[in-house]
Amino acid sequence: MSGGCCTPRRGDAQDGRPLQTLPPERVRSAGPRAHSVEQVKVAGGIFAMGDSLGDGVPADGEQPVHQVQVSPFEIDATTVTNADFTEFIEATGYSTDAERLGFSAVFHLALAADEGDILGQPAQTPWWLGVRGADWRHPGGPRSDISSRADHPVVHVSWNDANAYCVWAGRRLPTEAEWEFASRGGLSGARYPWGDELMAPDGTWQTNIWQGTFPTENTSDDGFITTAPVRTFRPNAYGLWQSVGNVWEWCEDGFSPSTYSKDAALGLVKDPRGAATGTLRVMRGGSYLCHDSYCNRYRNAARTSNTPDSSMGNTGFRTVAA
Repeated sequence: MSGGCCTPRRGDAQDGRPLQTLPPERVRSAGPRAHSVEQVKVAGGIFAMGDSLGDGVPADGEQPVHQVQVSPFEIDATTVTNADFTEFIEATGYSTDAERLGFSAVFHLALAADEGDILGQPAQTPWWLGVRGADWRHPGGPRSDISSRADHPVVHVSWNDANAYCVWAGRRLPTEAEWEFASRGGLSGARYPWGDELMAPDGTWQTNIWQGTFPTENTSDDGFITTAPVRTFRPNAYGLWQSVGNVWEWCEDGFSPSTYSKDAALGLVKDPRGAATGTLRVMRGGSYLCHDSYCNRYRNAARTSNTPDSSMGNTGFRTVAA
């Protein structure tokens, strides 16, 4: 398992190959559909997509800023919670990638497992551990559970798993453009969903990210070491809660660092869909592990990627109406 500061990768990207979708047998569902997450109606419009402040990592491809038109859509006010995902599992009997493969990635301070359950530890990013028995029901490993986390975002879900939920619920993952348009909440060019300053005027935190010295000490000044309930802090002007911080969110699009350059060359682009080749999928919003000393990606414009079968303890998803 290779890794990065934000999201360890289960497999390697295969650039140039057509994007693959989940095999039909993996998403065949049974039982009633029940997606009860509150909806936010977004009118759509034209906006400047990308990093206009120079905060991004060049390799992420956050620039150039370019004009994008987004059609009206409805998006979840919050990420999908453990309670929401439980309904899906109970209705379908679906097994996540982490459950099928027997392990997932856990941040070292969140570990709740015996030493013998640690299967790997990347030399470059030793804060990530491959843990046997870690999955959405056991976010820290076999000795953890979600009994007190019904309202927390579900984690250890791969893009495949998020897409399977969408198939069952009659929904889809947001495109990268939809996600950024909604996260901005109408604030053109703003760094965060609430504006350009990280802290509130009274000195309080406005999102769930890392405080302290990464990756050894988290002072949890914002109140949380790992995930926070999905309705913590405050929503943006459109009514979205915690689109930055807390957990990374899968998007529908394939990822390429050259996507924005290609779109910018076309002028105004309507409802872009991302790269058509490779295996990487877009992830947005950053997580509770982000810290400006290492991973300054808890921003509206920030983007990263991972393989569709990768799962880890800081990634979830929200959906849009299909």
